[in-house]
Amino acid sequence: MAKISILDNQTIDKIAAGEVVERPASVVKELVENAIDAGADAVTVEIKDGGTSLIRVTDNGGGIEKSQVGNAFLRHATSKISSADDLTRLVSLGFRGEALASIAAVAQVELITKTPEELTGIRYVIEGGVEKAREEIGAPGGTTLLVRNLFYNTPPRKKFLKQPRTEGSYVADLMEHLAMSNPEVSFKFLLNGQTKFYTTGSGDLREIVYRIYGKDIADALTDFRFGQEGMTVTGLLGKPVINRANRSYEIFYINGRYIRSTLISKAVEEGYREYLMQHKFPFCILHFQIDTEKIDVNVHPSKMEVRIADAPVFHETVREAVEEALREREMIPEVTLSDPGKKEPKDAEKRGRRAGETAPEPFEKRRIARNLERQATGDGAEIRISGVAGEPEQAAAIRAIYEKSRPAEANVLRQTTAYLADGRMNMADRKDTGGPKDAEGSTASASQNAPLQAKAGIPAHRPQTGMTAGKPEQMTMFDDKILSAEAKEQYEIIGQLFETYWLLSYQDKLLIIDQHAAHEKVRYERLMRHFREKEVVSQNINPPMIVTLNNQERECLKSHAEDFAALGFIIEEFGGNDYAVRGVPLDLYGYAEGAFFYEILDELAAEAVTGTPESVRSRIATMACKAAVKGNMRMSRQEMEALIDELLTLDNPYNCPHGRPTIISMSRQELEKKFKRIV
Repeated sequence: MAKISILDNQTIDKIAAGEVVERPASVVKELVENAIDAGADAVTVEIKDGGTSLIRVTDNGGGIEKSQVGNAFLRHATSKISSADDLTRLVSLGFRGEALASIAAVAQVELITKTPEELTGIRYVIEGGVEKAREEIGAPGGTTLLVRNLFYNTPPRKKFLKQPRTEGSYVADLMEHLAMSNPEVSFKFLLNGQTKFYTTGSGDLREIVYRIYGKDIADALTDFRFGQEGMTVTGLLGKPVINRANRSYEIFYINGRYIRSTLISKAVEEGYREYLMQHKFPFCILHFQIDTEKIDVNVHPSKMEVRIADAPVFHETVREAVEEALREREMIPEVTLSDPGKKEPKDAEKRGRRAGETAPEPFEKRRIARNLERQATGDGAEIRISGVAGEPEQAAAIRAIYEKSRPAEANVLRQTTAYLADGRMNMADRKDTGGPKDAEGSTASASQNAPLQAKAGIPAHRPQTGMTAGKPEQMTMFDDKILSAEAKEQYEIIGQLFETYWLLSYQDKLLIIDQHAAHEKVRYERLMRHFREKEVVSQNINPPMIVTLNNQERECLKSHAEDFAALGFIIEEFGGNDYAVRGVPLDLYGYAEGAFFYEILDELAAEAVTGTPESVRSRIATMACKAAVKGNMRMSRQEMEALIDELLTLDNPYNCPHGRPTIISMSRQELEKKFKRIV
């Protein structure tokens, strides 16, 4: 019989490190999260050779006391919690006390740290879990951690790392996500001595998106805010025009922690369902603030997974919030005829940088404070109206988008900028009265400013100093929808193009409607209304269809018996494991009833389904597509008007059931540019 032996501490540390330290990006994640927990507002990360030879993380946080440095590298030693009860009220990113011990077990680590109260700092060196040096040293406030030769004493793990360039890309991707999770922290990332990107720490999420993804993506995002008891959600939702082919751009944070969640992904995708084509996924960045007692982050050492209480209720709440937010916005794609302009610099750090500007370093307290003071006093307010703070070139680029695609709104944007400028001129009045004055000399309240901020696209939670009360009626054109009963009076049907597309004139826009997509959407909504309102009629089958179910399928059928009945199925027990399906939905009769029944059963068994199951929606969409008017079919003006009238009654008239747009628009300015009327 094999002898049971107790492993030594070094072996235990190396085994445990395998869960925490998977690759260089894991090390960076743990160290940056520790810096944020320490109260840092500026963090610099530098790596070389993909992080295998050097990782340096510098912050200006609270530092570590000299007497506590040795304890910091012990396993399960942490300042974040003191008992198991604290796990239900976590407010920090780290809490397990494994990160530093795991990193030190498989690398050569050097720590330099100093607290604000102490005159000097301490330098501590530990290699492979063994202390090598400890000495007093002059150092600025904060902490610097250098990790060299990762996995130098565990060759099997190092052998499975990818090429340095690939590992470096993982770290860069992680840094982008960390920057978006903490907009109020200034991040700087250096790869092999070159600055790849930085953020100012202004607290503006759009600015970070602009620096990482560019102006096209930043302009295609809309603000999102939702709140209820125990949960608030803020962030940005992408318009359908920037939907992606994978879920990499579904970015979620819970209480400041970057996580991956199938539950949230499915909820958001359900909310986007009417705007997504097959195999496409939305672009979104969402920050969830959830009561700590309703989540469990102690699932895996990587802390990337989170369990949420009342998952079905949470799923439905998020789905409804996203769906409602998208329906409030017009989703008509704007097409352009202009030649693409000069491409932006590929390096993200070059986007929007002023000449000679550099990123704040962790120990530059004065410059960081000066930047924040400039933002607080209203400097750059004109720039923030376009969603990007503190960057003149960026503001010009964003304004150019408005001028190009929304000429009618550009004038409103300029008027709003004038209000902001006027507000800065009245700084003295604000100091005397506590608020800006209106035309009658009375003080304008925050509630008076709120409509102007909302119309200008400024989130209400973002402080806006130097803004005088505006007239809400001047901003109403932002709320006017092209596809509405009120706007229909201004439609002018020009005719049918290629016997497939309708041309309409509306104000200064040319609207092009796909007759098949529009008719398909109308028919789809009719059928879906029948299912939602329980108006489904059953079609009897003779002889009945006999299905054999296993134990899990039988339990699923029993628990969802009412759902199957509401869909139009008539099902009876037939003895043993067999069931007789004697009736199916009339609207779906003839569509492989057996396969259809199993599709619904599998979907209900796999997850909690709210509303109509996806398999039903898919069949209805196929039916609507087959019955809709096709391309190359001539339609009369009366038929066009009747279909447009019904299209305007839909909640989402912008996309067919398969996600294709029903309508696109082209501005008069684009046509005039093509004919050289304007340059």
